[in-house]
Amino acid sequence: MHVKDIIIMTQIERIGVHFRTNISSRFIRPILLQLSLEKEVWTYLEDFTEMHTHYQDQGYSLEELYRQVIFAARFISVTRRELVPNLRFRFNNNPDSPDRILRDMAVNNFASNLKVFAEMISELYANLLKIDKKNTKNRRPLYLSMPELEKVESMLADA
Repeated sequence: MHVKDIIIMTQIERIGVHFRTNISSRFIRPILLQLSLEKEVWTYLEDFTEMHTHYQDQGYSLEELYRQVIFAARFISVTRRELVPNLRFRFNNNPDSPDRILRDMAVNNFASNLKVFAEMISELYANLLKIDKKNTKNRRPLYLSMPELEKVESMLADA
């Protein structure tokens, strides 16, 4: 099943902008790449947050959207555990850096930006579940055949 819902498309676009601007900014991205995440997570995140215009005409595969939610949730969970507690200590605190103020803002707001990202993914997931349930009248909804989705809500919950 392909999803062409305008609400879903808008949510995905907003998620991508937020991710690129506030999560994977030029200051934070080098540190994010040091996280213990599989290459597959990065591939799905990149596709999810940067390629939304490619899907506007044909729509998204619901299964693919679920996978992107799963990988985004993994990213959030690992980032909260491995990066958020010690993000400040991972930077060279060069006071003479011309970007010091912007870097400090990115670091200081990272945890709250990650929380917003998690909330956006959670909202998208809830909307995908509604679409899945609505469009599967006499058959089993897709989300029931994807056991990985059982952990998504706990990974997205603010720890």
